Amino acid sequence: MKPIRLFIFIAFLSLAGCQLDLTNPNGPTDAQVLSTRDGMITSSIGMRQFYSTSALESLILTTGTTAREVKGITTFTNIIELETGGTGLPTFNGNVLNLWLRMLRVMGMAEDIIANAPTVLANEPAFRNGIVAHANLFKAMALGGLATAFEQLPLQTNRTGSVTFTDRKTALTEAIRLLDEAASLIGTTPLPATFTSQVTGADFDLVNTIQAYRARYNLVAGNYAAALTAANAVNLTARSQFVYNTQSPNPVYQQVQISANYAPRANLGLPASLLEAGDGRLAFYLTTPERTVGGEALRTLKGFFDAIDRPIPVYLPDEIRLIRAEALVRSNGSLTAAVTDINAVRTQQTGDPFGVYAGLPAYSGPVTAEALLTEIYKQRGAELFLTGQRLEDSRRFGRPAPPANLTERNRNFYPYPDQERLTNPNTPADPAI
Repeated sequence: MKPIRLFIFIAFLSLAGCQLDLTNPNGPTDAQVLSTRDGMITSSIGMRQFYSTSALESLILTTGTTAREVKGITTFTNIIELETGGTGLPTFNGNVLNLWLRMLRVMGMAEDIIANAPTVLANEPAFRNGIVAHANLFKAMALGGLATAFEQLPLQTNRTGSVTFTDRKTALTEAIRLLDEAASLIGTTPLPATFTSQVTGADFDLVNTIQAYRARYNLVAGNYAAALTAANAVNLTARSQFVYNTQSPNPVYQQVQISANYAPRANLGLPASLLEAGDGRLAFYLTTPERTVGGEALRTLKGFFDAIDRPIPVYLPDEIRLIRAEALVRSNGSLTAAVTDINAVRTQQTGDPFGVYAGLPAYSGPVTAEALLTEIYKQRGAELFLTGQRLEDSRRFGRPAPPANLTERNRNFYPYPDQERLTNPNTPADPAI
């Protein structure tokens, strides 16, 4: 590891065991920051920024490597290990540790805000509800990110002792509870204009983002009726995005275009049988030049990742259509309605808030549950490229899996970081692969 990488790695090791605070002797304490209205605003913005620049990077690129969307092409050992996967991914891998710690950091920041906002903002109920709903959302996103990568995870951080672990289903249930509460908070009392101007800004749509993530996590949890209800509550013309600048750069751009640690696979990481000629999303996300590394064709990344200040969507509207289609199929609902949503994604050529268009002909395959689930997986693979969801999708759709097959994912779940195990006696046994 190069010196700067080693320094960062050591810094992260010091945060292990879910003990996530570093003290700045020259700055205000957490208690002081969280005791004022301005502190609540600053903490909320900081939480969202940390998620968008650090936690999201790990979710997209670490799981994206495992799910074969991108290939690790650097000489750094941690990325080589991640690219190898299987039993070749050790418990001391730095990328897995980063994913673990960054998501826990978001959780801890959200918990602090949730605990203090009711008192600090007692005289501003609408603003308080927005602050709490915003924190609930990000804690739910962190839980969902950990559940994507690990078989078990904590529901709470613990600043003074060792956390306990729970299974993924329980974690998703908690994430959904947080999102339901968030939706109720801001549904009861509309958000004041000051909340948008001072906390989220015009680019981040809290109301629709909460509903989109309610739909996402209910789908993963198998709550299909709830997923449909939430999906139908999302305004598909709305746009919610993380914004970046030279001081807070687009993290995927940094890692792929500047540091050149990863490169996208030429087929979006999908097998040839799941690609169609003329799919506009190939040209949206990938461009030339093309090269071959380790026998694999790699392309140049574009889409939401080709500039230091390029915004990244918090969710894509067509994800919502595909959630509806999948929930209908899996719940023995109307296959005709599912095809309608699939075709809205396949044939779209205008009107998408982010300009992602497949431009394909309407679906013409068998209208059976099995065939439609394959089609939904294919559309998710192209539409939701590098959104941090491919690993979860690969498992949910029963795609080829290790140890027998490493072509579509090279791990099912990650091992728990050594630093967690060394400091937390509650750490579970590692998954076999």
